[in-house]
Amino acid sequence: MARSSPGVQRVAAILNFIVDHPGQAFTLTDLVKALKLSRATCHALLTGLVEVGYLYRTSDKNYMLGPALASIGRIALQHASPLQVAQPEMRALADQYDVICAAYFREGEDIIVRDRAASGSHIGWSAPAGARLKLRAPFGSIFYAWRPPAEAQAWLDAGDPPPTPEHRESMMLGMRFLRENGYSAHVRNPEATRFDLPPEQVFREESTVFPTSLLPAIQDDALYSLVSIIAPIFELRGQIAFVLGLTGFTGTRKGAEIRQIGQDLVAACARISSFITGQLPAA
Repeated sequence: MARSSPGVQRVAAILNFIVDHPGQAFTLTDLVKALKLSRATCHALLTGLVEVGYLYRTSDKNYMLGPALASIGRIALQHASPLQVAQPEMRALADQYDVICAAYFREGEDIIVRDRAASGSHIGWSAPAGARLKLRAPFGSIFYAWRPPAEAQAWLDAGDPPPTPEHRESMMLGMRFLRENGYSAHVRNPEATRFDLPPEQVFREESTVFPTSLLPAIQDDALYSLVSIIAPIFELRGQIAFVLGLTGFTGTRKGAEIRQIGQDLVAACARISSFITGQLPAA
């Protein structure tokens, strides 16, 4: 892997330091002490950044963010889309595991499929782009896994019919697994009798018996009838920006393989979260 330039790293360190202290300005001496740079190196970098407009040097020899950098930030904010970064990640995951990878956004009490990537040979069950699904269990649990327990309980209570005690316990255990591992795995529910319904209908049917159920734990050597794996992308405030889901698995998978797929999905989501400066919420 190619190594980054030390000069670029120092420039980034200066800009990141000033960005991390909004509303403040710093002298050359301040930056030398804070960033552990030599005075000559720091002065040369600051001079260059002022010349291109990324920093501005005030009359009292303080440095602050410059107009050129502010303009770049505005353009990036207006035109950068997390889906632009997510699309190649989605394509890679879909091809690697011969599945469909979709991006799900929450709008009120609905989930919208904004984009999807399907492997070339895949013709399996999946919601099309633009589909609107109800925020129902078990899929909707990902949007409540990091919320206060009372909110998750209220969401479950709002179901019609409300969940049974067994179903509630299963959901809460599944959300705990999600928090601990960063992803949730959905397997075929042996109690369900219908597996051929379109996703839009499954998410709108008023029933506590769903075609899939959440795994509360995974044993590496056990076999599971895997249906989907989902993981969140976080935004700056630690809220879920959107969710990536892998669907259309066929046959059975060993627990160890499910763990690897989950870890690959979590890694992709972490890269997308990093692009939008996302932060993992507090426990």
